Amino acid sequence: MKEVKEGNVYLYTFPSFIDISAMRFYNTERQRSCANWRSIFFVAGPRRSQKIFRMVADEPARVFAKFFWNGEMYMLTLMLVSAAVICCVVVYLLIKGHDARVVLIGAGIIMAIIGGTPMASLDAFAKSMTNKGLIQAICSCMGFAMVARFTGCDKHLINALASVISKVRPMLIPGVVLSTYLVNIAIPSAGGTAAAAGAIFIPLLMAAGVHPGMSAAAVKCGTYGSMLNPGLAHNPFVADIAGCNVMDVIAFHFKANVASLAVAMVAITVIAYIMKEHKGYVAEGLEIEEGFKINPLYALMPAFPIILLLLGATKVVPALKMSVPAAMIIGAIVTLIVTRTKPNDICKAFFDGMGKGYGDIMSIIIAAGVFVSGLTATGLVKAFIDAMLNNPAIVKICAAAGPFLLGVLTGSGDAATFAFNEAITPFAPDFGMSVVQMGSMATLGGTLGRTMSPIAGATIICAGFAGINPMEITKRNCIPMILALVVGMTILAMQ
Repeated sequence: MKEVKEGNVYLYTFPSFIDISAMRFYNTERQRSCANWRSIFFVAGPRRSQKIFRMVADEPARVFAKFFWNGEMYMLTLMLVSAAVICCVVVYLLIKGHDARVVLIGAGIIMAIIGGTPMASLDAFAKSMTNKGLIQAICSCMGFAMVARFTGCDKHLINALASVISKVRPMLIPGVVLSTYLVNIAIPSAGGTAAAAGAIFIPLLMAAGVHPGMSAAAVKCGTYGSMLNPGLAHNPFVADIAGCNVMDVIAFHFKANVASLAVAMVAITVIAYIMKEHKGYVAEGLEIEEGFKINPLYALMPAFPIILLLLGATKVVPALKMSVPAAMIIGAIVTLIVTRTKPNDICKAFFDGMGKGYGDIMSIIIAAGVFVSGLTATGLVKAFIDAMLNNPAIVKICAAAGPFLLGVLTGSGDAATFAFNEAITPFAPDFGMSVVQMGSMATLGGTLGRTMSPIAGATIICAGFAGINPMEITKRNCIPMILALVVGMTILAMQ
């Protein structure tokens, strides 16, 4: 806090996260409300993270006010430090394999209490329970996956691809990363892509002997292809600021995206070989059987819904444009017809899968929502964004690292990316950069951070399909995403 005296007027400059409504003035000698201050008002400081308090008062009231604001600063600092320590403890417990739901919900509630809003965590729990988009995608995909397993169609697909797998094993993991990336371009939702592609690729990799953690990490590694989709909110947002076409924005960061993908594919493949997770795993119920009689139609069924989604999303067959749940229900009906299974059995399997999807996957997403609400309550997220927005000397680093780190921490890079692009990107020329260049750096940083985060919805979905702790995915994707960030930002900075 800075203090400037102008006659009998005292000016204080302090961060914007100070709660102005909590300001009280007391006479230091009588310890009662001070009646001799005549006017107080607030004006915006020279930077967004500052406000100036202007007070006309006598010396005792001024001295106590200064003490009061210093006390506020100490309390806020304590809250931020406490939140940072809790985050470190959460990471440690997740790495040690403790139940992610218990850890995240417990940490979220504790941070909400520290932040003075204990009900915020419980409100977040209730809100996450009815997350329309995720519930629809996750539960319907898990329902169809259970139908494919119940009818044995997944075995037909796995055995049909067995010969291909044996011939292209070195390209299996990077091939899945690339395939997921392409699916995410057509379906610009990381959660939707993870649900649709993960239902096919994760069991396929596990059947080929790839470790479950690596199988899930390979799919998650490709869930940032949406950056090449004009429908991704950040692309038109940057285009609007720059006054250009959205395709101009995509064309600008296309090379950086492709290069970062190539680096990530190579890195995760190398890690798989170093950890010896590229083969040798035996997945119960997904074994490749010698002499298995393959029914081509049965083998097609697990991939049928995603074929529908891709044909519709890419406008090859515009009439097939539909939601993920619609594709999964149609897939289940077609599977019923092809396999001639009893409708009652198919219906039961589908809803059993939906329930399993909510219990195993949505439960962790709900817990992650509680955790993020706790972070918000302590002011850690806002303090991080303010610090990023108010350091013009390192704005280029902040454009990349800020959204990336916040994406890892919260599971979504959107908040930091939108905040940065709204506040700083319009002034990019002042820092020797173009608007599109700075906006693309922030967008790519946030997207890669979310791809690496253990509490991102797509990570939790992939972990659910593989039956592992989400932290297992982050441990394997950490190096690939950091390398992708370095390469992508280098290319963007040089353009």
